[in-house]
Amino acid sequence: MDRKAQERAPIYEALEKFGKMRVVPFDVPGHKRGRGNPELAKLLGEKCVSMDVNSMKPLDNLCHPVSVIRDAEELAADAFGAAHAFLMVGGTTSAVQSMVMSVVKAGEKIILPRNVHRSVMGALVLCGAVPVYVDPECDAQLGIPLGMSLAQVKATIARFPDAKAILVNNPTYYGICSDLRSIVNLAHEHGMLVIADEAHGTHFYFGEGLPVSAMAAGADMAAGSMHKSGGSLTQSSLLLAGKNMNGGHIRQIINLTQTTSASYLLLSSLDISRRNLALRGKEAFAEVAVLADYAREEINDIGGYYAYSKELINGDSIFDFDRTKLSVYTLALGLAGIEVYDILRDDYDIQIEFGDLGNILAYLSIGDRKRDIERLVSALSEIGRLYAKDKTGMMENEYIPPEVAVTPQFAFYANKKSLPIEQTEGMICSEFVMCYPPGIPILAPGERVTKKILDYIRYAKEKGCQMTGTEDPKIERLNVLDTNA
Repeated sequence: MDRKAQERAPIYEALEKFGKMRVVPFDVPGHKRGRGNPELAKLLGEKCVSMDVNSMKPLDNLCHPVSVIRDAEELAADAFGAAHAFLMVGGTTSAVQSMVMSVVKAGEKIILPRNVHRSVMGALVLCGAVPVYVDPECDAQLGIPLGMSLAQVKATIARFPDAKAILVNNPTYYGICSDLRSIVNLAHEHGMLVIADEAHGTHFYFGEGLPVSAMAAGADMAAGSMHKSGGSLTQSSLLLAGKNMNGGHIRQIINLTQTTSASYLLLSSLDISRRNLALRGKEAFAEVAVLADYAREEINDIGGYYAYSKELINGDSIFDFDRTKLSVYTLALGLAGIEVYDILRDDYDIQIEFGDLGNILAYLSIGDRKRDIERLVSALSEIGRLYAKDKTGMMENEYIPPEVAVTPQFAFYANKKSLPIEQTEGMICSEFVMCYPPGIPILAPGERVTKKILDYIRYAKEKGCQMTGTEDPKIERLNVLDTNA
């Protein structure tokens, strides 16, 4: 990495220069630097609305960058150790979908864990690729899905040697990492590409003592949420590619779905955040890791909770662990994670990332402070004292292996019918059902509805999980394939 070059922020610099030109806007956006919408200007500030501008020659064009955006992408590639980098303004969902569609097309197979984000499934609906699932092992105590076992990947490649690519979560929501280097080497030996969903791993590129990043492991592509641990604005992301990938082709794939009216607020936030990470990321994430370790020690001292970390590593399905992730098991207290999540927000004004049936995740990053950790620890201690109960009868597993009947694309576009969800057992689902966050489908199009899945959905609703994905906003009805149509 060229540290001197990383001091630049080309998009931000171009916006600053443009702001001094006193240009009269007869283009979009229609708020005309905030004058047409004073309430918006008051909310966001004059500086912000003045930088909300349209693509033009001095500011380049995200669909076909030739100047400042191209320079910013080259700096990002250098910072992340990639051959190509693409600025994304449709969130990591857009990056993941572009990544998938760059490596597989209709009818081609892709090997992947089933505990992927809904964006991966959405990509399969769009492009028509065929998923070959590697069911993750589950931790017997924590009830969470783990990484991809290397033996499972080997066996899957042997069964499906015609697969074009393998997708790996790096890391999972909980901080668990697979043996990415070995998976990459194995895939490349068999002529397959490796792509990584690194939504929660942007900091791997800059921290020390953290799991290996996708680019360092030799992966062919990676999608990273800069707005998560990287500090950029929400909805801004990066798509990275290695030297064996065709950058021009990837750009064309991106342009199929990405907006032609890219937000310069998002673009400049990516530019500035990349600079910040390149220049100060090592020190910043060292502090985050120390803070997370301190939080785990304090939470484990409370009793009842289990804030887990590298002690879980088994060299395979848990090859490594992201110690910046503050994942906490709550079920031993008789409390579902989602219950603790709700209590923290409603009673203590603390908003954590998510709660599932047995765990919570407090997302730590470069803006956290020790006193905020202490407030969280204090709240968890009081919650344990006030709300703990017998856990008998509580559901423990977070992952149910799917029964895939047809491809996601076929199921999504096939003739369907809407039925009360309790009447759908044995039928093939044609839409998504998931808790959000984390946005990992409980059911995806093409999967058979089973009693275990229906029980899971019912239980999750009772515990207060935010259910999404279905046409029916109340999740009382489900679209299934109409085999009689």
